[in-house]
Amino acid sequence: MEVSSAALAALSGLGFGLSLIVAIGAQNAYVLRQGVRGQHVFAVVAVCALSDIVLIAAGVGGFGVVVQSAPVVVTVVRYAGAAFLLGYAVLAARRALASTALIVGSAGTTVALGATVATTLALTWLNPHVYLDTLVLLGSLASTYATPDRWFLGAGAMLGSIVWFTALGYGARRLGPLFARPVAWRVLDSAIAVVMTLLGLGLLLAGPSM
Repeated sequence: MEVSSAALAALSGLGFGLSLIVAIGAQNAYVLRQGVRGQHVFAVVAVCALSDIVLIAAGVGGFGVVVQSAPVVVTVVRYAGAAFLLGYAVLAARRALASTALIVGSAGTTVALGATVATTLALTWLNPHVYLDTLVLLGSLASTYATPDRWFLGAGAMLGSIVWFTALGYGARRLGPLFARPVAWRVLDSAIAVVMTLLGLGLLLAGPSM
């Protein structure tokens, strides 16, 4: 049975989208942590998925060309993102060292919904790589497709984001028994601190062409 060009475009978008987001990064680390804690998981997953949908739509629509023509915007976001990531790395390191943050059962103090959403938005929108992935890379791929099919490509990438963040956020709850041990939280927060630090330094050291 012959597969339609729209279906092929959607499958390509799904695969390409997953290849871009299924990686260790600041956003995924935060989603994992909130999922394990069981705190505001729906809000975190929704913010990440909706942000990706908006960015993917912009990329498919050709907004990547605008971003490439205004490198100063990318530079501002790069430094702001680096500052935020390094600051979050310090907080994660403090959690790893402070025994009061490793309460078995509640996994620490509950953070307000507004603060959680704000952190999720910052980890998403202050990351220059998200613009490179969605606006530039995905946008470039979409430009090789005819107008109807490129939106099926985008729809596939959007579906990939929804599936990934939902699986990561809610699937993390299965790790509950493991994180009933305080040492597991110490290891997780230590790993998050390292990841955030490396990403933050990477942004600071990245060239202006990023």
